[in-house]
Amino acid sequence: MIISRKRLAHIVFESEDAASKRFDVALLIAILGSVTITILDSVSSLHNAYGSVFYVLEWSFTILFTIEYFLRVWLSRRTMGYVLSFYGLVDLLAILPTYISFFVVNSHFLAVVRALRFLRVLRVLKLGRYLREAQVLTEALYNSRLKIQVFLGSVVTVVLVMGTVMFFIEGPESGFTSIPTAMYWAIVTLTTVGYGDISPATPLGQFMASLIMLLGYAIIAVPTGIVTSEINASQKRQLDQQRGCHTCNAKGHDEDAYHCKYCGTRL
Repeated sequence: MIISRKRLAHIVFESEDAASKRFDVALLIAILGSVTITILDSVSSLHNAYGSVFYVLEWSFTILFTIEYFLRVWLSRRTMGYVLSFYGLVDLLAILPTYISFFVVNSHFLAVVRALRFLRVLRVLKLGRYLREAQVLTEALYNSRLKIQVFLGSVVTVVLVMGTVMFFIEGPESGFTSIPTAMYWAIVTLTTVGYGDISPATPLGQFMASLIMLLGYAIIAVPTGIVTSEINASQKRQLDQQRGCHTCNAKGHDEDAYHCKYCGTRL
């Protein structure tokens, strides 16, 4: 049976009918298999034992995804629109690493970027209702951008000042060989990571380090509070919009309300 181009495009790009869902499920299984193979191949013992099998499977998945990519390009109504879209770029990046491995050693491990294609599961499993929550988070991050920029600028200033002070106090004898190195130490200390590769040796340096550590806890809390505040504001705005009455335009109805509390119209 010959499938028309229109029908084939519907199967590939949509997910309403059984054929489209089977295609998406098969694609997700292939993505899962490919990512699993890439991860297992990075284990030396497994690579030594099953390297040839992994190689064949990886190329099989790559050829499959290559065919699927060009099929999408061919079926797309706006070819460049798909190629330059987020999913189009992800689909392209999903096949490039294996081909690049001819020129760059171990680049095929970058094929794990195919995991991004799991985002298509939103269509298959009908998780679209969660997109609203993702929209809230995106809106909150966007609205927080100016505050976060100011915050990051302040952090960079603190790191620069404290790094310079520690370079002056400790010097090369304690591992603070330059201001950039001291700034690296300040970042590691401020974020409470504490690698331990560089540490102050003088009492004054240790006192300054203690101050930076205490400051680090406060700094971690600031962006969390900024984003949380914007998330609450975004949720409230969306709730007000969704619970508005189309008759009297009243806002602020309870989430479980079925009728407008002002005019009685069904929401």
